[in-house]
Amino acid sequence: MPELSKEEKLRLLTIMLESRHGDLREQNLNRQGKGHFHVSGMGHEALAAISIQMQENDYIVPFYRDRALVLGRGVSSRQLAIDYFAKAKGESHGRQMPSHYSCAEKHIWSVPTPTGSQLLPACGIAWGIKLDGKNAVVVATVGDAATRQGDFYEAICFAKEKKLPLLFVVEDNGYGISSPTRKINPRALDVVQPNDWRELDGANVGEMYELTAKALAHIRAGKGPVFFWVMMERLSSHTSSDDQKLYRSAEELKRCAECDPLKKWKEQLIAEGLISESDYANLDNEIKERIRREFSDAEKEQDPSADELFLEVTGKFPELNDEVLPSGKYRIGDTINKTLRLGLERDKRRIIFGEDIEDPKGGVFRLTQKLSTEFPDQVFNSPLAESTILGVACGLGSYGKRPVFELQFIDFIGPGWNQLVTNICCLRWRSFGQWKCPMVIYAPYGAYLPGGSLWHSQANEAALAHYPGLSVVIPSTPEDAAGLLWTAMHCEDPVLFLIPKHMFWAERESAEAIRAVPLGKARKRQAGSNVTLIAWGNTVEKALEAIQQIENEASIELIDLRSISPWDRETVEESVRKTGRVIIIQEDTENCSVGQMIIAHLMSQTDLWSKMVSPPILVSKGNVMIGYNPIYEYAALPDVECIVAAIRKSVSIKEGRAVVADRGKSEAELARPKPRPATAATNTQSI
Repeated sequence: MPELSKEEKLRLLTIMLESRHGDLREQNLNRQGKGHFHVSGMGHEALAAISIQMQENDYIVPFYRDRALVLGRGVSSRQLAIDYFAKAKGESHGRQMPSHYSCAEKHIWSVPTPTGSQLLPACGIAWGIKLDGKNAVVVATVGDAATRQGDFYEAICFAKEKKLPLLFVVEDNGYGISSPTRKINPRALDVVQPNDWRELDGANVGEMYELTAKALAHIRAGKGPVFFWVMMERLSSHTSSDDQKLYRSAEELKRCAECDPLKKWKEQLIAEGLISESDYANLDNEIKERIRREFSDAEKEQDPSADELFLEVTGKFPELNDEVLPSGKYRIGDTINKTLRLGLERDKRRIIFGEDIEDPKGGVFRLTQKLSTEFPDQVFNSPLAESTILGVACGLGSYGKRPVFELQFIDFIGPGWNQLVTNICCLRWRSFGQWKCPMVIYAPYGAYLPGGSLWHSQANEAALAHYPGLSVVIPSTPEDAAGLLWTAMHCEDPVLFLIPKHMFWAERESAEAIRAVPLGKARKRQAGSNVTLIAWGNTVEKALEAIQQIENEASIELIDLRSISPWDRETVEESVRKTGRVIIIQEDTENCSVGQMIIAHLMSQTDLWSKMVSPPILVSKGNVMIGYNPIYEYAALPDVECIVAAIRKSVSIKEGRAVVADRGKSEAELARPKPRPATAATNTQSI
C-alpha cells in the first residue's frame, strides 16, 4: 500500500486547516449577523484522507459535515464561502443551506437535508458504474444518527446484493443533535454484521489514509463494497441554532478537544520533523487570513434574482413526432410492452427494474413479458423495497442512465415517498440544473376492478402532482399509452406514468401509426357546445358511456386531460369559454384534488367567470378509501348514472351568467339507484 509522502502530509494539513478556519469564519459571521446558518464539520477533518486518494471518475455522495472531504476533492474554500452567502455563483445558486455540498464537475452529489436519503442514490450511481464496467468508486457518507433510517439498511442490502463499487462511511460523532447515539446505533445493537464493518479512529489521519487505500484497491478489484465505521467527536454544536453546552458537560467537551484530528495531525508532523511549531503557526495564520479575504470577497458577489425562482424546476420537454408503433389493433398492456421493447433497443442506457418483472412472470400485469430474456443486461428484478426502487432510479438517472422502473401498484409508493419528494422531485432545482435525474416510474393505477381493496385500487394522483419537478401522466387509450411513454422516456426529468388497470386489456383500433404524445397536452375526445366534461384515466370510459346515454339531450365536449402535471390550461379554458359549463370527473379523493385545482383555476379567470352559465360540478370519489367488497367500491366511485345526473343538472340552468353561487344540496343530491348509494357526486358550486 502507498505511504503518505511529505507533500501529501502537508497537503492534508493544509486542507484540514482550510476546513477548520472555514468553519470558524462562518461561526463568527453568524454571530455578526452576516449569515443565516452554519453547519460545522469540526472534528470530521480526517476524512480528507479519503478524498485525496480518489480518481477523476469517482463520485462522492456526502452529507453536511463533510467540509474537509469536499475540499480534498478539489472544491475551493472560496466556492464554499460563496455558498455560505447563498450567492448566484453558488453551486446551488443560493437555493441550498450552507454545507449542502454539490459539484457535478467533480462528481460531488447534491446533499439533501434529510440525512440518510442520499445512500440509495449513491447505490444507483455505483450500480451504473458497475453496469458500464468502469473502474470507478462511489464514496457515500452518513452520520451515526441517520443509521436508524430505513434507507440505511436498504442501501447496505443493495450494495451487498449487487457487489457495488461503494465505500460506505459512517461518521460516528456520538450525537444526533442532542441525543446520544453510541448505545442505540445498529452496530451497538448488533443489528449489522460486525465482520462487515471496519472501525477507524477519526482522529488518526494516517490510519484513515492507509485503510482507505486498501479499501479502494479492494473495491476497484471488483470485490464489492467496503464499510467503514469512523469513531470521532463533534467539536462544535450541531448547527448555529444549537448550543451543545446545554446537554454536554464541560468535562465531556474537554475530552472531545483531546480527540481533535487537526491537533493530533499537527503533533504528528512536528514529531516527524516535517514542520516546526513556527512553521505551523505561519501556515495557520496564512490560511486564516486567506479564508477571511475569500469570505469578504464572496460577500460582495451578486445575489440571485427573484426572476430566477422558477428556473430549473424542470427542463424543456422534448418535442417529438416519432412513430412509436404502426397502425393496428392494440391494448394498453400491449403498447406499453412494445414501447418498452423499442426503448431498450434504441438506447442501451435504458434500464428497467421492478418487482417480479423478469421472465417467466414478466410483471404481475405481464407488462415486461419476454423483455428480460431479450435484454438480460437491461431488465432486472428488484427487491420488494419501494424506497430502493425510487432511490436507485434517482442515482442511476444522475449518473447518466435512463431508468424506467416499475412499481407494482401506485398504492405501494408510500415506502418510497422520502426518495420521491426529497431527491427525485427537487434534485434539478436544488442544484440549479447541475444535477438531474431523468427517469420514468410507471405503475398500475386506480380502481373499477373489484377485489383490489385499499392498496390495489387507489388513485392518489393529487398527492403526487403536488410536488414541483415531477410530471404526472395518465393515458386512457393504447395510442396515448405508447405516445406518452415514449415521450416520458426521452424527458430529462422524472415522469410518473400511471396506467388505469381497468383499461389494460380493452382493445382499440388505431387507423394511423401511433406517434409520440407531448406532455401537458390534453386530447379532445368529442366536440360539443353545451357543456365541457373533463376526465382522465378510468373516468374517460365512464364519461363516454354517459355521453352515449344523454347525447340527444345535450351537445357535450369531452376533454381527456392525459397530463395531470403539467395540465393543459389552454385547451380547458378554450372549451369552457365556449360552453359556459364544466363538469370534472375524477376517481381520486375529493379533498385537495386535481378536480378542485382545475375549478379553482377556471373560476379565477375573469373572462371565464363572466361566461359561466352554470356553476362547475366535481364528480369525484368521496373522502373515503376503496373497500374489498364490490359494494364498497361501486359506492365510492363515480359511475355513469352519477355523471348523467351531473350533466342534466348543469344543462338545466339556461343561458345567463351564474351570478349566485348556490351551494345546493348535499352529496346525495345526485342520487343513484341502490345498491350503489350516492356518495361520489359533489356539487362544488361555492367555488
